[in-house]
Amino acid sequence: MSAEIICVGTELLLGDIVNTNVQFLAKELANLGIPHYYQTVVGDNPTRLKEVINIASNRASILLFTGGLGPTPDDLTTETIAQCFNCPLVEKAEIIEDIQRKFAARGRQMNENNRKQALIPEGATILPNPTGTAPGIIWEPAPNLTIMTFPGVPSEMKRMWAETAIAHLKSQGWGKEVIFSRMLRFRGIGESALATKVNRFFDLTNPTVAPYASLGEVRLRISTKTASESQANSIIEPIAQEIIKIAGADYFGKDDDTLSEVVGTLLREKQQTVAVAESCTGGGLGTMFTDIAGSSDYFWGGVIAYDNRVKMSLLGVGSEALKAHGAVSDIVAQQMALGVKQRLNTSWGISITGIAGPGGGTEIKPVGLVYIGIADPDGQVDSIECTFGDRDRPIIRYLSSCTALDQLRRKLI
Repeated sequence: MSAEIICVGTELLLGDIVNTNVQFLAKELANLGIPHYYQTVVGDNPTRLKEVINIASNRASILLFTGGLGPTPDDLTTETIAQCFNCPLVEKAEIIEDIQRKFAARGRQMNENNRKQALIPEGATILPNPTGTAPGIIWEPAPNLTIMTFPGVPSEMKRMWAETAIAHLKSQGWGKEVIFSRMLRFRGIGESALATKVNRFFDLTNPTVAPYASLGEVRLRISTKTASESQANSIIEPIAQEIIKIAGADYFGKDDDTLSEVVGTLLREKQQTVAVAESCTGGGLGTMFTDIAGSSDYFWGGVIAYDNRVKMSLLGVGSEALKAHGAVSDIVAQQMALGVKQRLNTSWGISITGIAGPGGGTEIKPVGLVYIGIADPDGQVDSIECTFGDRDRPIIRYLSSCTALDQLRRKLI
């Protein structure tokens, strides 16, 4: 038995709206231990929606619909579901009363087209909507098949799920075993390189291990289905520790840990401080530090030295170094890092200088070339060269900031 999520709305297909509902429901299904193997997005077209329902009802036992419950002509979800199972629609007086009450509370009168929202398949149960005018349904139109419908508005859907849907599914026996997962997070190593190191874990069946790649980061999800979190931990933890040991310094955190949080924790534990000098990132690295509440404990500030005159006057970068090597060079990155450390009197100084594009690159110094400098508490200065390729400007800036943070993390550990 499994679930399928069906999201209805042409606006989703056109990309006008980000489909956050499907992500929310997928996580909630996992929390209840309900497997689901398919997610479908279909436009406001009854013919295509019928095709989707016919396919889904033959491969899943729980169908969760979002969208298409409004009062307009293109809101056809409930009507189409009823047609698929040859069931008449009936008007529910209690829904009309609820809609009228909500309109009155806003000082308005219910429109006649809102009566459409009171029509549900005969035999279906109302899934109440505490905030909006579109209720959902809970319906079992065939043996071993449960249908639930929710409006597309995320806040309404989430509340209906929490207040009614979860309890109903648990009453059907779901939620006794839950899928528990731990996400291990890595930086400074590519997906294929990490996969080669931990390849043998991908053949496990309990727990399962699966890789996920995102911009500048690789993740490994370790999952198991058990009745309790403690039992899950006993299964997941030994595998997690083996992988962490293999990965070494490339591992930086788990689950919702961010690089900024991890670095901040390390600085706070060591009672050390940091300042930044940024050129091509224009304050992006400082933003990552200050995204964390309480970062004033260790982050003292920075200098956005975009122009070479600022590099020289505020950070002490030598005119000779700029003339001989250019602003995008290892020596300038080192001088920037040491200069901001000395200027702000911090334990660490970090600098970033590079070519974020789309213009400004040359054959010798192409777009995506970035130098990161780090001055340590003893005044020793180091730098690394990064080549992020001819990517979009925001991506190069983001990867530069993340890499600078990660380089500091590696030195702190």
